[in-house]
Amino acid sequence: MKVTVDQDACIASGQCVLTSSEVFDQRDEDGTVVLLTSNPPEALSPEIHEAAVLCPARAIQVAD
Repeated sequence: MKVTVDQDACIASGQCVLTSSEVFDQRDEDGTVVLLTSNPPEALSPEIHEAAVLCPARAIQVAD
């Protein structure tokens, strides 16, 4: 699985961090998404896909 984020599209809602804090974080200064790992373990797949769906800016892409 490969995860990418578009920091320019991010609106800092934080849904990704609430859904999968092992993969996503937010910058302190503006709340923009920070990708902690672009190749997370398969076990995290359900929550990563949920984070992508919940993102209001559609700033998360997941390729299986």
